[in-house]
Amino acid sequence: MKKKRILSGMRPTGRMHLGNYVGALENWVRLQGEYENFHLVADWHALTTDLNTDDLHQNTIDMVIDWIAAGIDPQLSPIFVQSQIKEHAELFLLFSMLISTSRLERNPTLKEQIRDLNLEGRISFGHFGYPVLQAADILIYKADLVPVGEDQVPHIELAREIARRFNGLYGQVFPEPEAKLTKFARLPGTDGKRMSKSVGNTILLSDPPEQISKKVMSAITDPQKIYRNDPGHPEICTIFVYHQKFNPTHIPKIENECRSGALGCVDCKRDLAQRLSDFLYPFREKRAELEKDISLVEDILHQGAKRAREVASSTMAEVREAMKLGVVSW
Repeated sequence: MKKKRILSGMRPTGRMHLGNYVGALENWVRLQGEYENFHLVADWHALTTDLNTDDLHQNTIDMVIDWIAAGIDPQLSPIFVQSQIKEHAELFLLFSMLISTSRLERNPTLKEQIRDLNLEGRISFGHFGYPVLQAADILIYKADLVPVGEDQVPHIELAREIARRFNGLYGQVFPEPEAKLTKFARLPGTDGKRMSKSVGNTILLSDPPEQISKKVMSAITDPQKIYRNDPGHPEICTIFVYHQKFNPTHIPKIENECRSGALGCVDCKRDLAQRLSDFLYPFREKRAELEKDISLVEDILHQGAKRAREVASSTMAEVREAMKLGVVSW
């Protein structure tokens, strides 16, 4: 029985942090054996919020290295750069004819971005239409499923609408992709807020032990637990959230000793720093191996693009035939 196909992607932001791993990457690795996976480096999407491309290539290489170090097998799951597959742009252009601007304006995720980035009245055409490009990214590979969190469901619904509209006008070409809802864990940053490199509250998969220790030791804990013997409240402690993910077998003991005052925050942090360092050791080793010869990573992207292009070009041939585009009558 043919495996269902999944399309997953990220903007190239450089080295991955623990939030990226827990929120998406870990799930991608887990899905590899069950589905046929395509992994997209969404460099065109990166331009919607940052036109500076100086670091785009290096950010791509760094991100892909972390994907592979985390367990993505490029032999099983092609990894490719979006801009290397020009068919995405062609399908985006055609899809843009099938959707109204008023429909795009109702997209709640886009509304939030406009609000959060203070883009009212000055959003670019590319940013405004990026959900249509995302639909093209998904549908050009005829993806059956897209792993997303709740906030991305409106984008999948838009892709489904576009697929229905196209199929209704020109014949059955595209499946209607389904959102594979995943309860992505939200790992807070070391300051207790949303983990983000722009804020500087991240722990990177590639951080060495001394850097991990430094970051963990400076992390926010229970503000009511000032002295070691003070009773703690683990439910409001950032460090406890990390223990729940990376030290689950010791949770009852940590929780009891924290509440009783037997466990001080310094010792709790030291224990976490050691466990994170041990957990990330294989990542660092694999990354160091890949960094010795970047040409191997570039070849992985080249081979991934070749495999992706075969699928994308086949889909576009179907699209052109269905739409009777490019037909020359002599």
